Amino acid sequence: MEPRPKVMLGELLVGKGVVSQDQLRIALTEQKRQDKPLGRVFVEMGFVTEGVMRDMLGEALGQQSVDLSKVVVDGEAVKLVSKEFAKRVRMLPISYDKVGNRLVVAMSNIFDVVALDQMRSLLGDECKITTLLAGDVEIDAAIDQFFGFELSVDGILRELETGEIDRVSLASYSNEYSQPLVRLVDAMLSDAVKRGASDIHIEPEERFLRIRYRIDGVMRQIRSLHSKYQSMITVRVKVMAGLNIAETRVPQDGHVSLQLFGRPVDFRVSCMATTFGENIVLRILDRQKGVLSLDDMDFTEDSLANLKLMMARPEGIILVTGPTGSGKTTTLYSLLDAINSEHINIMTLEDPVEYPMTQIRQSQVNPLAKMGFAEGVRAMLRQDPDVILVGEIRDRETAEMAMRAAMTGHQVYSTVHANSAVKAVSRLLDIGIPRELLAGNIIGVLGQRLIRRLCIQCRQPYAPNAVERRMLGLEREGPVVMVFRHVGCPSCDYQGYKGRQAILEVLRFDEELDDMIVHAASFRDLERAARKKGFQSLADDGVRCVLDGRTNISEVSRVVDLTQRIRQG
Repeated sequence: MEPRPKVMLGELLVGKGVVSQDQLRIALTEQKRQDKPLGRVFVEMGFVTEGVMRDMLGEALGQQSVDLSKVVVDGEAVKLVSKEFAKRVRMLPISYDKVGNRLVVAMSNIFDVVALDQMRSLLGDECKITTLLAGDVEIDAAIDQFFGFELSVDGILRELETGEIDRVSLASYSNEYSQPLVRLVDAMLSDAVKRGASDIHIEPEERFLRIRYRIDGVMRQIRSLHSKYQSMITVRVKVMAGLNIAETRVPQDGHVSLQLFGRPVDFRVSCMATTFGENIVLRILDRQKGVLSLDDMDFTEDSLANLKLMMARPEGIILVTGPTGSGKTTTLYSLLDAINSEHINIMTLEDPVEYPMTQIRQSQVNPLAKMGFAEGVRAMLRQDPDVILVGEIRDRETAEMAMRAAMTGHQVYSTVHANSAVKAVSRLLDIGIPRELLAGNIIGVLGQRLIRRLCIQCRQPYAPNAVERRMLGLEREGPVVMVFRHVGCPSCDYQGYKGRQAILEVLRFDEELDDMIVHAASFRDLERAARKKGFQSLADDGVRCVLDGRTNISEVSRVVDLTQRIRQG
């Protein structure tokens, strides 16, 4: 690996047009007189802002920088050091993972090995410290903001019960961290991301406010708050999302971008009036979890080979099917990421854009501008695309435009709501697409569901009974096979499950299946022909995960029908 060329900060700023040669000479003279870092001199003299200097230094050093004004700090990380220590070394702990012993800190001098060694002496030599570059003034302000205030949800609630709340400051950003309601909302967002939630539900009841998270696809009640806090929490969330706090009857949608645990996390906010007040749902869009490589998606060897053959075809349409919340968008992003390069033009039309991706032109449907999926595809075809992603095929017009794009030499990716990969054909026929148009244009269909993984710390082995053996495809009098049941422990928050994975089925179309579509073959005939070619259904993939010990029978039965395997047996 070649060493990174050394770049002088002054030359970089002049080269970027941020400062002039005259300003550089003045700053160099002042630097010698004050014996301060050049970057700090530029900021103090007003030649550049703190944010610009932070980004320029990050570029010069090849170091990731962070805007502390958008950071929500982990309360556990702040407790690791005193305010005096943080001030002295200009270090702000942002997040701490106790299990992995990983700490993320913001520093103005990332080469201060003495300060980093002192942190390791507190946490142990095995602690992995990740540094993010921030400006001196930003760090000083953030230390004053986060230190000295309670940042845990429980502590803030205790503070709320004993203190007073200034409702006016909730709608502004002045001295906001002195207000516990501001910290409470930030703490809830941080807590939800830490728990791996996909959604936060803030639900008003007649006498209290219910807080629920959707974790691993299942709703869990986290807290109940007094109804007196409802309007204030609603105002705070609306301010963060840029919504109209005076409007309480009309549904509103907004967006929040924050830095949590050293990485950017976005929240899609939806407000809707209900009987007892506005119901708020925040969808968590964690970019770190948004795109997986194909190798990390746990395809079987045959399914992955089929998928790669499908993606190798230059034109046609690849569909991903499954119910809402089954991970279809994540799969589509993973497929695009696998083919993304500077040599092809990839364009997407989504509702809405969930994760920004480099080199891909992403657009969003806009009903106000009269641009739905069909109009958007029509416009994209004039943008010289090689690959098109259509967020969802909902109606005949959108389906026809997607098929037309596939017929004119484009590779098209999209989703459709259907119960299985084979039934996606029936769904398109119901929409109104002619059989002759489907045949030859569909490359293949991926069907998927999300299942919860068993917690490996507390899962309990057992021998399946006769009915379960038939579900798993085991011989009635065969050898004993052990599977697992969920139990619950502190590691999984007493749920028995920790994390999720997809079970998948990959149906690749060929000339035989195309002919069967044209000749109106039944759903069962299509599936029977596909199985002769090695097709494995969602139930088959779910059973594989049960036998591997990653999940249990009840969890797979929650998302697919395993009783069909009994009837077939």
